[in-house]
Amino acid sequence: MTETTGPTGVVRTQVDALLAAHAERLHRDVTTVAPQAASLAAAVAGLLSSGKRLRASFAYWSWRAHGGLPGTPGEAAVLRAGAALELFHGAALFHDDVIDDSDTRRGRPTAHREFAAAHRRAGLSGDADRYGASVAILLGDLALIASDAEFAAAIAMLPSAAAGATRAVFDEMRTEVTVGQYLDLDAQSQPWDDDPDRVELRAREVIRSKSARYSVEHPMTLGAAMAGADAEALAVCRAIGLPLGEAFQLRDDLLGVFGDPAVTGKPAGDDLREGKRTVLVARALRLARDAGDTGTVALLRSRLGDPALSPSDARRLADAIAATGAPDEVEKLIDALAGTALDLIERQHWPVEPRTMLRELAHRSVERRS
Repeated sequence: MTETTGPTGVVRTQVDALLAAHAERLHRDVTTVAPQAASLAAAVAGLLSSGKRLRASFAYWSWRAHGGLPGTPGEAAVLRAGAALELFHGAALFHDDVIDDSDTRRGRPTAHREFAAAHRRAGLSGDADRYGASVAILLGDLALIASDAEFAAAIAMLPSAAAGATRAVFDEMRTEVTVGQYLDLDAQSQPWDDDPDRVELRAREVIRSKSARYSVEHPMTLGAAMAGADAEALAVCRAIGLPLGEAFQLRDDLLGVFGDPAVTGKPAGDDLREGKRTVLVARALRLARDAGDTGTVALLRSRLGDPALSPSDARRLADAIAATGAPDEVEKLIDALAGTALDLIERQHWPVEPRTMLRELAHRSVERRS
C-alpha cells in the first residue's frame, strides 16, 4: 500500500486539509490581536505540517469498522475528531519537549530552542532559554485550545448519545496523558531501585498511561463511540488498543537508543541523557545483574540521566545495553503484545476493508523506524 492509498494515506489528505485550515485561522486570529504574534502561528503550522497521522487513522478505521459509512456527515465528524487528536498531540509535543529539554523534533530544532535562538539573535534582554521555554508552553496552549474547538465541532455533528460517549473518551485521554507525563517525571526523579523488576513495573505503568492508551486505545475507542458502538464493542477496542499501544511505545524506546537520527529526526541517545527509566533499561539492568556484570550495572546507574553525555558516551551506554541482550527481549515483548492485538482484530466480524486497514496500521505502529 502507498502513502496515498494505505490506512494513513486515505485519512492524511483530509486531516491535513483541516489542519492547514486551522493554521490559517490561527494566523488570522493571533495577528488580529498582535501582528508580532505571527511567529506563534508559524510555529504551530510548522509542527502540524508533519506527522504520521496514526491516531487520526486509528479513529477513522475504527469508526468504519463499527458501521461508519464514507460520504456521510459522520465521516466529516470523525475526520474533524482526527484533526482534534493531531492538535492535542501537537500540544503534547510542545510541552513534552520543554519538559525533556529536547533539542530536535522531526529533524528540526524544537520550538523552545528556536525561540531561544531568535531571542539571542535579536539581542533581547532577559534569559533566552527561559524565554524559549515560555513561548513553547504558550504554543502548546494554543494547540490545546484549537484541539478542543475542533473536537467540539466534531461531536456537534453526532446524535447526543454518541456525542456524550465520545466526549467521555476524549476527556479521559487528556487527563490520563497529563498524569502519565507526571508519572514519567516522577520515575526519573526517583533514586535507583535495587529491583529491576520494580523498575520495569513502573516503566510499564508510565507507558500505559502516557502513551499506550493515548496512541492507540483511545483513538480506536473514540472512533467506535462516534459510530454509536455499544459497551461490549468499546471494550474490544480497549483490549486491542492497550497491548498495541504498549508495543508502539516499546518500539519508540528502542528507537530512542538505537534509531538512526536521519530517520527518527532526533539524536540517538536522547532518552539516555534524559534518564528515561524504560523497559529496555530495566531489562538491561536485570540481565547484567543476573550475569554478575557489575560494571554494566554501575555504568548504567552512574551515567543514565547525565545531560552532559557526549555522542561517544551515549554510544558506549547503548553498546552496553545491547551487550546484555535486552533489545532482543524487548523485541520479543513487542511481538507478543502486537500478536495479542492482531489476533483480536482477526476475530472481529468487521467489514473486510476496515479490518484490513486496522491490521495494516497495527503492523506499521510496531515495525516503524521513525
